[in-house]
Amino acid sequence: MPSVVVVGAQWGDEGKGKIVDLLASKADVVVRYQGGNNAGHTVKIDDEVFKLHLIPSGILSEGVACVIGNGVVVDPAVLIQEMDSLAARGIDVSRLVVSENAHVIMPYHKALDRLQEEAKGDEKIGTTGRGIGPCYTDKIARFGLRMADLVDPEALSDRLDLVLRYVNSLLEKVYGDKGFKKQDLIDELSPKAERLRGMVADTSLLVNEALDRGQDVLFEGAQGTLLDIDHGTYPFVTSSSATAGGASTGSGVGPTRIDKVIGIAKSYTTRVGEGPFPSEQKNEIGDWIRDRGNEYGTTTGRPRRCGWFDAVMVRYSARINGLTSLALMHLDTLAGLDRVQICVAYEIEGRRVDHFPNNLRVLRQCKPVFEEMDGWKGDLSDARSLDDLPANARRYIDRISELIGIPITMISVGGKRTETIVVEEPFS
Repeated sequence: MPSVVVVGAQWGDEGKGKIVDLLASKADVVVRYQGGNNAGHTVKIDDEVFKLHLIPSGILSEGVACVIGNGVVVDPAVLIQEMDSLAARGIDVSRLVVSENAHVIMPYHKALDRLQEEAKGDEKIGTTGRGIGPCYTDKIARFGLRMADLVDPEALSDRLDLVLRYVNSLLEKVYGDKGFKKQDLIDELSPKAERLRGMVADTSLLVNEALDRGQDVLFEGAQGTLLDIDHGTYPFVTSSSATAGGASTGSGVGPTRIDKVIGIAKSYTTRVGEGPFPSEQKNEIGDWIRDRGNEYGTTTGRPRRCGWFDAVMVRYSARINGLTSLALMHLDTLAGLDRVQICVAYEIEGRRVDHFPNNLRVLRQCKPVFEEMDGWKGDLSDARSLDDLPANARRYIDRISELIGIPITMISVGGKRTETIVVEEPFS
């Protein structure tokens, strides 16, 4: 029985939620392994739309156990709000378990997020302001509070005594802002801790036991590969390991237990926030793709920057993640264009480059080398096999597969769960 990691192969927002939702119906356990509520998954089932920020997309599949792993940072208020929202729509959230080792986003993390972005001025990263980065900073600095601390009143009190000396000094002396009082934080957090206490557990043990029983386990990340703290376009990245390797560290499951890694990429490229974007189209084509693809952030509502498919970048993602296959999303969005383009290489000072550069200064200089192909027209939403697609759409898929060096085993032709071509079943 396989364990499968689903990972974004671009800058996030690739459509992981739909693929996880599609695969979750065939899985026994779905694990979210990194990120926080700074990202979101939009899932469309029939005529209902669900927007998830912390809870794994598997919650929408009946009977599937859902785990928020230790690599996730959890805002208790957001988690409770999301649970209540799903429950009000008839979704059973009793199947959700949260790692006792997951770190807690505190009110002061949100204050620091805002103040640090303001201090950067023109060099701001474009964070969501939800306290994600400062929470991960405290985790690495060993000043963090974990879910185990949150649900233990004595541990919470002791940790706050230590942490607030540091946090308040930083807020007051560096940023000239007011600090936080221990009792105010306890009063705010205690009701949330009471609500979540029964859901907190050793999730590494639970997931490994599921694998021991031969159950199918699906691991989902939040952001994409190019936002990974180590392998992304630093410093315009998130604060966690968004690559496939993060599935192990963020869940407590060893890498030898991972069987397949599926990359998710749009049929074009999008990006939210600041940073270089070689294939970006700041023109009518970019606007057309944004409108057709409804390219606005699930969590923030911010318009996404849009451009042509970047094969250099996705080839890099295939290498970094060890992708075994790719799911190509939003093929239907490009329908209607007479011509489509693929970025097949970069040009730097007149020199052709086929590999994605790690140096941000070099990446800013990259000019895209495009390959143009004939487009296709018509409604693709009824396609359920490759043979149902227009010939030019097939050629486009084949060329992308050739350029990135891995097979494309799923193609999304619409927003609904059923509007997907599955060439090869991952859980088989």
